Amino acid sequence: MTDVHNDFLEDADFDTILSPDIQFSGTLNFEKPFLIRGKVSGEISASGLLVIDEEAVVNANINASRVVVRGQVKGDVTAAEKVEVTVTGKLIGNVTAPEIFMETGCVFNGRCTMTEKSSAL
Repeated sequence: MTDVHNDFLEDADFDTILSPDIQFSGTLNFEKPFLIRGKVSGEISASGLLVIDEEAVVNANINASRVVVRGQVKGDVTAAEKVEVTVTGKLIGNVTAPEIFMETGCVFNGRCTMTEKSSAL
């Protein structure tokens, strides 16, 4: 059984929300939960949770603790804990993480590499 239950995440769960009308190009670095609803291109580096919402379009390599893809991502995704691609998600790029979960109906085109979990928390 899986522990994927992201539907209960609400706006209040995120320290920062990138609105749908925002287009960002560059490098994003953050530690606390971050929700993308707009368009991002460049690089994303995070030690916290990153959620790419259903209407979001991300063209970036991502390195984060945990990544949830509900929208579109083009780029490689590396996570220290887990990568989740929901039924509405589209991921074109390679994925590297200890746990990888892809819902039936999602789109994934790339290589998938599962790593060992880090014992340092």
